[in-house]
Amino acid sequence: MRLSPTAWAKLLFLRDLGETEVGGFGICAADDLLFVEDVQLVKQVCTGVSVCFDDQAVADFFDRQVDLGRGPRQFARVWLHTHPGNSPEPSMTDEDTFARVFGRTDWAVMFILARRGQSYARLRFHVGPGGDLDLPVEVDYSRPFLGSDHAAWHDEYLAAVEVAELSLFDRRRQPGAAAALDPWDDDLFSDWDRDFLELEPGFAEGREPHHVV
Repeated sequence: MRLSPTAWAKLLFLRDLGETEVGGFGICAADDLLFVEDVQLVKQVCTGVSVCFDDQAVADFFDRQVDLGRGPRQFARVWLHTHPGNSPEPSMTDEDTFARVFGRTDWAVMFILARRGQSYARLRFHVGPGGDLDLPVEVDYSRPFLGSDHAAWHDEYLAAVEVAELSLFDRRRQPGAAAALDPWDDDLFSDWDRDFLELEPGFAEGREPHHVV
């Protein structure tokens, strides 16, 4: 997996803005789907161990990307997020999210950036027998890229990221807790997954989608 210098710099910048995780979608080159040209945030609630994307914000992001002429494989297959600690290894929450949210796509990548530049990337594919493949990560300077724009990135962060106390998310374990407090709950993508499933080749007509991004 390769990232443009701009995408890499943006992730480093976002990682260091606070003490929580921050998540986004990778915008990939049309001719190289494992080359991340940019990183786009959507509205989200973050803690030190979780990221919860806003359902409507994800739908709006998808609409904008389609209007720009991109297909889902360019903007909805690479899930990137940061860890506030030194370990880039995926947590159980990360693994559960990756399996449930990206489990019905033909392929997807989970990318994690931690402190000290430590990173992790894994490709999961669901074609044929399916499988997982750890990916080396590198910054690719061979393509043209934009410079850093810390002011714009900071504004994007302020507009998208809401920091929540971890205790709010712990409430989901209590009897009667609101389902909305559970990051990536089962209804998170229900409002828009059918619309974008129509853009995804390889799914049989009438097959019920679940958490397709």
